[in-house]
Amino acid sequence: MSTRTPVVELSDLVFSWPRQRAACLDLAEFSLTPGEDVFLHGESGSGKSTLLALLAGVLLPQQGVVRLLGQNYDDISSARRDRLRVDHIGFIFQQFNLLPYLTVLDNVLLPCRFSARRRTQSKDAHATAERLLTHLDLDRSLWARPATALSVGQQQRVAAARALIGRPELLIADEPTSALDAARQVGFLNLLRSECAASGAALLFVSHDQRLAAHFSRVVSLPQINRAGGIGEAA
Repeated sequence: MSTRTPVVELSDLVFSWPRQRAACLDLAEFSLTPGEDVFLHGESGSGKSTLLALLAGVLLPQQGVVRLLGQNYDDISSARRDRLRVDHIGFIFQQFNLLPYLTVLDNVLLPCRFSARRRTQSKDAHATAERLLTHLDLDRSLWARPATALSVGQQQRVAAARALIGRPELLIADEPTSALDAARQVGFLNLLRSECAASGAALLFVSHDQRLAAHFSRVVSLPQINRAGGIGEAA
């Protein structure tokens, strides 16, 4: 484990959903440091998505502490948590969540519209978006097309570029390769890890497919660290 200051960390966390008597997550500790790439796995319902929401400050635990860049989420307002999230966390969602009425390039630039910090970090946002799309092997001829006109693999690259723009300190990828075949999964993972390494971002890659674990420096089984041992997602 690295001794560097964590990008995100939690300690003594307990979380339960409304109307559930037992906790679904009970974690002694979990953290990621700058530049670290971590594979988090667990079966459907094991609490992976709930944990991601807690790490991002979308949810707050009933007990324990979650910190992003040293800031305790419990100590700040919901608006401040939203600002921290957009400034410092990039997301790649399983369904990508691209805006269908925007072009590929405009989808990539979205974080810079909502975050002055990420816009400043990009220096020239358009040039940075173009560089990311090029590095992620998306042909220039596609950049002016609506994002949803692209193939699944191409949309995946757009989602990755959007998450990476502005050099967020934490990149969270939630089951982003589930729709790809094995060869494309490996290619995408290599591109993603390369981009995170270049920017020094911590990467948390979440999947139930343990075959992907070999591509990461650290592997974490959520069921093994979860002392609750219950159902992790809301009914």
